[in-house]
Amino acid sequence: MTLTIGPLRAEPGQKTRGSLPADLGTTTVDVPLILVNGSRPGPRVVITGGVHGGEFIPVDATTRLAGLLEPAQVAGQLVICPVANPPAVYGGRLNISPLDGVNINRVFPGDKDGGPTDRMAAWLFEYLIDGADAYIDLHSGGIDQHLLDFVGYRLTSDDELTAKNKAMAHAVGYERVIFGTTPEGGNSHAAANRQGIPAILVETGKLGDRNPATVRRLLDALYRLLHHLGVLGAPEHLAPVTVQPRDWMWTGEVESEVAGLWYPDAVTGDEVTEGQTIGRIIDPVDGAEHKIAAVSSGTIIYHMNGLSVRPGTHLAAIAVPHD
Repeated sequence: MTLTIGPLRAEPGQKTRGSLPADLGTTTVDVPLILVNGSRPGPRVVITGGVHGGEFIPVDATTRLAGLLEPAQVAGQLVICPVANPPAVYGGRLNISPLDGVNINRVFPGDKDGGPTDRMAAWLFEYLIDGADAYIDLHSGGIDQHLLDFVGYRLTSDDELTAKNKAMAHAVGYERVIFGTTPEGGNSHAAANRQGIPAILVETGKLGDRNPATVRRLLDALYRLLHHLGVLGAPEHLAPVTVQPRDWMWTGEVESEVAGLWYPDAVTGDEVTEGQTIGRIIDPVDGAEHKIAAVSSGTIIYHMNGLSVRPGTHLAAIAVPHD
């Protein structure tokens, strides 16, 4: 079956590279795509990197994967998008778009009549994600975020869909597999779940890392995952996984209520208890101190490492082992 996205076409046994324009209302951006149409039947899998700016590992890993894979190796169809949100990747260095200050991973599946970021999200769903058999969204700790590698998935009301989400998440080979208790919200994988598409989020690296070893860690994870999905044969070149994936659950996110300078007292990997002071925001004008408390007990999975924050900035996310 021909793999077609807009004017881009890949016949069975063919790899096609190109870009498609996305009309964001105030501007038009080119979204790069690599289509790998396998030599044998199989699932249609979509992989996105570059949903956020300042997260370099997914952009590098998807670009490398697209170069490494040949159609003769592939069963099914792969749609690889290394830069899914060009305004944020090329025009910004944080998780918001410079066009409108919106975090795209809070507004999926978007609105084709909305602002630029809502339109970008809607474009990605219309052209790439709708109709997929599986969706993998790749992220990392940005230049201001200290993060432990983890995989995220959602529980849904469909037991079969939830089982597919969980199986994908465990196939990645990371120790921490953290689930959300519903498929609600504007995250990419949750929005895909609401359309019946198995989907996960993979977080690899921290602090804007672009180290080749970190890229290799994510590439290995993708090979394991694509083998699990039946797209690739057993990846003989990979070292065996030495950790046992363990289910965790989110217990809370800490957000800044004020603008100022952030000084964390508890950092990624630390155990905290609900109500514990985990940092302070200092007003640079008068030096006034605003204490920040943990909203729940558990382990800090990621925290804000940057200095300047504003109201709504995510300062920390907390999770606990499910067992």
